[in-house]
Amino acid sequence: MMTTTDAQLREQVRRRYAAAATAVSGGGTNSDALVAEAGCAPAASNSCCGAPATAGASQSESGGCCEPGSMELDASFGAGLYNAEEQAELPAAALAASLGCGNPLAVADLRVGERVLDLGSGGGIDVLLSARRVGETGLAYGVDMTDEMLTLARANAAKAGVTNVEFVKGSIEEIPLPDAAVEVVISNCVINLSVDKPAVLAEMFRVLAPGGRIGISDVVAEDHLTPAERAERGSYVGCIAGALSRTEYLDGLTAAGFHDPSVTFTHHAGDGMHAGIIRAIKPSQFR
Repeated sequence: MMTTTDAQLREQVRRRYAAAATAVSGGGTNSDALVAEAGCAPAASNSCCGAPATAGASQSESGGCCEPGSMELDASFGAGLYNAEEQAELPAAALAASLGCGNPLAVADLRVGERVLDLGSGGGIDVLLSARRVGETGLAYGVDMTDEMLTLARANAAKAGVTNVEFVKGSIEEIPLPDAAVEVVISNCVINLSVDKPAVLAEMFRVLAPGGRIGISDVVAEDHLTPAERAERGSYVGCIAGALSRTEYLDGLTAAGFHDPSVTFTHHAGDGMHAGIIRAIKPSQFR
């Protein structure tokens, strides 16, 4: 039996999200096929109005992205997890590219003037919403390793007229920001895709200012499921095989230095698998 290396898994993840960005931007059948094969939800969720672009057609030729109010949204996935007011703040392409399992802004309690970082920012939906919450005196960063998603996110920011954002290329295992750069770290169904989760948790702790907090949405396994049993329930790039258990998350956050970690299941994502909200605080006395 062949074993997939970490480098191969990382490349599969990169290709999957590059395909999703290309599909939203008007890519052809090959991109849609990649999304359908590796996605966390049906391919229709990744295309405007639930209809993939036809082969060789541009957005305008295949109907293009429709208005947010007419998009077919799954209430348990992606843009369907955001309320109508939040959806109305965003370009249709940002909604179409949303591949998350939750709404981290619902628990992040963002405040005016704060600096916030979104890990694996994708098409920019959480960065743009965060930027509006923190206001002109605040700043929202997005880190993503995929050029196609970064291009899409910057285009979405321009369409939305949001300027207090910065999208940076990099990995979530080596965040390209200095120590204590932000007050809040958010992420939406991305940490499960990392091949080095302890590094991600340590990097979140590093870039947070003392007293800073995390508000993360992710897929989480019940404690009784072994890694092999998680892999039986779904692929790595499908956000299942690489998911941490609840106890693994809590122990990992504690080991990284966080206080008061918590994992709350929100909705079903598979047999013994759940979308969950993860919270923790960096001690204010940390130096």
